[in-house]
Amino acid sequence: MKSLYLRIYATVVVVLLLFAFASGLVVERHLDQERVRNESVLNERLGAWADLIQRSLPGADAPAETQAAALREWSQRLRIPLALDDTSGKRIGASDSFVRRLDEGQIRPFAVKLDDGRTLWTMRPGQLRQAGGVRPPDGTRDDRGVRPPPSWPFLPPGFPRGAGLAIILLALFIAVAAGAYPVVRRLTRRLEALKRGVEQFGAGELSHRVEVSGADEVAAVANSFNVAAGRVEALVQSHRSLLANASHELRSPLARMKMAVSLLDSASPPQRDKLKREIDRNVAELDALVEEVLLASRLDGAQDPLHRDKVDLLAVAAEEASRVDASVESAGDVFVSGDERLLRRALRNLLENARRYGGGEIVVSLQPGVRGRPGATVQVCDRGAGVEPAMRERIFEPFFRLPGHAEQAGGVGLGLSLVKQIAERHGGSVRCEGREGGGSCFTIALPASASS
Repeated sequence: MKSLYLRIYATVVVVLLLFAFASGLVVERHLDQERVRNESVLNERLGAWADLIQRSLPGADAPAETQAAALREWSQRLRIPLALDDTSGKRIGASDSFVRRLDEGQIRPFAVKLDDGRTLWTMRPGQLRQAGGVRPPDGTRDDRGVRPPPSWPFLPPGFPRGAGLAIILLALFIAVAAGAYPVVRRLTRRLEALKRGVEQFGAGELSHRVEVSGADEVAAVANSFNVAAGRVEALVQSHRSLLANASHELRSPLARMKMAVSLLDSASPPQRDKLKREIDRNVAELDALVEEVLLASRLDGAQDPLHRDKVDLLAVAAEEASRVDASVESAGDVFVSGDERLLRRALRNLLENARRYGGGEIVVSLQPGVRGRPGATVQVCDRGAGVEPAMRERIFEPFFRLPGHAEQAGGVGLGLSLVKQIAERHGGSVRCEGREGGGSCFTIALPASASS
């Protein structure tokens, strides 16, 4: 069977069938034991009653009426049906209950030979279906007009022993099997829907999500799939956007280089030197763009933990600040656990951004974490035109540049996006705020140690 629901349902049915069969054997065996035990107890009682009545009845030579009256009296005392025959088999007397029940066929009579030759007849409950009791030495038993009632009221006479139990177990099996099917089918139907959703997603419908219903393991799997699908879609969209924007940004320096190379042979010596400098500048721009695109792509798809070392942020900030003539402020050494190369790149991008757009005053401030909040805070402040509050989140998007900045100072719009990715890979965050007196402050908050 290829279908999961058929395999599950077949397993449930087989297990249920085995359980019903074993239960039937156990119950039937228990009933047999109870039946034998009841037979034994009944036989003992019949023997005791017969011995008691024999000792209490008038002798065989007493008048028949006297014997019959004594018999009826003992029948009332013992609350059992009784009858008495003389030595020739002629009925001396019988209790009303004996006659009535014998006519109705509810009970079965048994004969007990008394010592003086008379025969005492008594009866046992008809629901005890096996013959037994105290019998005369010759095995005489009067079954005339008597039939044992069935073990189960809904069965007709003559059904085999144990048929009632078998029918009940069969009915129970059918009922449980019929009730298990919709439950199993509902479960596997949800799995089939999940399978179709995965196939649609794998066929390229990245926006497709599966329905999450219930609170069981299947719902948890469906929810996990939706979360994973959302991450994959975001990652693919990010890569598509990165590729599209990188292609657009590569086009401009390549076009300038192509034009410069085409004019290089016919240019005069002063123009040739200018064209070579233009080519060198475009090559450097292409190199920086490729490096930033590769780093951004690597950070997007990175799943392995960061290689962490103890990083001296004050030393890193001092080295990078010297490149752009920025000042460094710190109350002491500041250490964090992280990748020094990536942290250096994030700080360098912030300083380069401040140099391009932030005016002449650039300050790097470092603050160690306080008690209860370990880690460090790195802040780069400038005195530029600042960033409008509505744009302070968007400037961290890949290839986003404020209006006029590309024409003013170049750049491809990946610097701040890389800063955000690096901070998040270290378990931290970055934000942009306005600076008192004009300008902007970019703040990176880093934990002491965070898993990535």
